[in-house]
Parts: sequence; C-alpha cells; structure tokens
Amino acid sequence: MNPKRKQELLDQYAKIEIDYGVIQLKNKVNGKIYIAAVPNLKDRWSFYQQNLDNGSIQNPELLADWRKYGVDNFEFSELYRKDATDVLNMRHTLKELKKEWLTKLQPFGDHGYNQPMKEL
Repeated sequence: MNPKRKQELLDQYAKIEIDYGVIQLKNKVNGKIYIAAVPNLKDRWSFYQQNLDNGSIQNPELLADWRKYGVDNFEFSELYRKDATDVLNMRHTLKELKKEWLTKLQPFGDHGYNQPMKEL
C-alpha cells in the first residue's frame, strides 16, 4: 500500500467515533451479573446475544443460564462509557476499569459469572 493511501485510511479511522467502557449482563431470574470492559460499545448487546446464542462465549456458567432462561431474562446495561480519544492507552484503561468494577460489584460465585482478576 502506498504511503498516501495508508495515511488516508488512518485519517478516516481517526474520525470514527468509538466509545469504550464497561458493560453488565444481568440475569433477571437469579440476579447474577457478568461484567466486561469492551473496546467498542456500539452494538455490544447484539454481539453478546449472537455469541451466547451460538455458544461462542467462553463462560460455561453464563452460557448454561442463557440457554436455560433465554434472552428475555437477561438485561444489558452500560456501567461506564468514555470516548476513545486516547486510543493508545485504551487497553490499559480498560483493564483498570474492569478491575475497578469487579472490585465494586464482586460478581463472583453466587453473585455472578466472572472470575476474580489475577494480579499481574
């Protein structure tokens, strides 16, 4: 790819509005929650619905409850939203946000579908 075209594509990408943040899936039957920090909030609910429906989620307990209770018994919400103006630090920020919300909500064991984060 020539440098001019590459720069055009980078400029176009920089103009795309991307919001990142923390989401929650809540099982309305048993109250369990799942917390995730995501790099792009756009269409995230449909992403989770599709991946849970086809079994692509790597969380056996969440997947089992999804299959048992169905989509109507789960609620999606955004806990935190931020525009991705600082894309270079977004990965670190997402890790910190997830840690913060996991500490705050404690979605482990009987309360949720997450596993405690390992300290790095």
